[in-house]
This record gives sequence, structure tokens and C-alpha cells, in this order.
Amino acid sequence: MQTVHDVPALRAAIRGWHAQGQTVGLVPTMGNLHAGHFSLIKLARTRADRVVASVFVNPTQFGPSEDFERYPRTLGQDQAGLAEQGCDLLFAPEVATMYPYGAQHSVSLHVPQITDTLEGAHRPGHFDGVATVVCKLFNLVQPDLAVFGQKDFQQLKVIERMVRDLSLPVKVMAAPTQRAEDGLALSSRNQYLSDEERALAPQIHAVLAQMRELIGKGHAWRVVEQAALSKLERAGFEPDYAAIRRAADLSEPAEGERDGLVGLIAARLGKTRLIDNLLFD
Repeated sequence: MQTVHDVPALRAAIRGWHAQGQTVGLVPTMGNLHAGHFSLIKLARTRADRVVASVFVNPTQFGPSEDFERYPRTLGQDQAGLAEQGCDLLFAPEVATMYPYGAQHSVSLHVPQITDTLEGAHRPGHFDGVATVVCKLFNLVQPDLAVFGQKDFQQLKVIERMVRDLSLPVKVMAAPTQRAEDGLALSSRNQYLSDEERALAPQIHAVLAQMRELIGKGHAWRVVEQAALSKLERAGFEPDYAAIRRAADLSEPAEGERDGLVGLIAARLGKTRLIDNLLFD
């Protein structure tokens, strides 16, 4: 696997593959990779001739109370894992490469409506940073397809909306959430859980499953949301939301609507903020 840090080397590699008629798949990440990330590489590997992964801790998607400097950076470990999974090229740029005028003075993208709720409401500006850096990566790599995990469901929908609205020639693929045996969604944040918190964390997935069951039985979605919030609080979580939305665009469903829904939860457990979701189909 080749590792490059600058744009000319990246574009030279991509240009060579395209000249041979090969397709390119991209898996954008912020590093500190685990089995969930590697499942994205595996999926890209089955759909593209060449696979590029990016590792870049993006400053523009961190809020004032979120510590950009403390985000774990494990490039050597990530390189070994990506090579083992058959990744062809790792792009690991510096901040100055991605934001030549500085992160605070960069062109910024805003995807309206779908970013105003859920994560967008609790982390203002977060999705502007996500959309901006993903668009930059699409311009740099010029992939035929890009793979994103369903665990970050709202992020996936934001990127799908951006690609369609800007007519970007990239196919966005969703990869299923990877879970531990007890149901906890794999996440880099899980490493911050204490043993006691780790034992409680799978209740998020259990609550999502219960939400899906209650909706299937005909319960009103607002009532189901409130019950989920109460259950999480009793278990020791501090939930930001337990929401039921239309999976297509994250809008609120009509009363009695059952098809095409998704449950989404964000909750703090100790100092760790966890997110998860579950499609209700």
C-alpha cells in the first residue's frame, strides 16, 4: 500500500489508474481505525478496482467544546490495518494541505434543512465541516464511488444530499453498522468507556430495537420517543435525543406512518457521547 501526504502524489496515482481504465473507491476517515472502518474498505474492494482511504482529523467539524487536539491519532496502526485489508493508497494530508488559507478562512459548504435537526441541532456547524471536507476529498481523489457507514446515519444523508444537489459524479454507498456481539455499535469512542459504562452501553441498541417493535405494534411515534428517553435516563444515560424520523430525509413522520422509518439515539454515558440508529423496515 502506498501512503501519500501531498496532492501532486495523490493525483499522480489516481491519474495512472484512470489511464488504465480502473475504477476508484474512496473511504474517508478520521483515523483511529477499527473493524467498522475496515468493513468499509472490504465493501469498496468488491465494487472498485482500486481503493483509497483518507485519514484526516478535520478541524472544521469540531465545535468549540470538542477537543480537536485530543482526538486520537494512530497513523502507524491505521497504515498497518489498511494494508492488511487490501487498501491500495492512503492519503494522509496535513491541515495546511486541506485548508491552504487556514481552517477558519476556508470556503464552507452548508447543506440546508437536513442539517438543522438531531446532530445538527446539538453540534452547530458540524455538518458544514463534514460537507466541506468530503467535497474537498471528492475533488482531490475524483472517485467513482465512496463508502460511508450507516452508523453515522445523518452524516450519510447529508452527503447523499450534497452529491445530488451539486451533481457530483460519485456514487455514495452505505455500509451496514458493525456491532459487537452484545449489540453495541463499533466506534472509536467506545475505548473511552469504563468497564461499568461498557456493560451499560449496549442498552442503546436494545432501546432502538424496542422503539422499532412498538412502532410495529401501532404505537404513536411521539409516545415511543418519550418512552425511549425515559428508559435511557433511568439506565444512567444523558440522552440528547431518541428520535423517529423518515429514513429518506430525516423529516418527522405523519401520525400512523410506519414504513421507511429510522430510530436515532445520541446519549452521553459518563464523559462519552454515543450515537446509534436502527432502520425500522
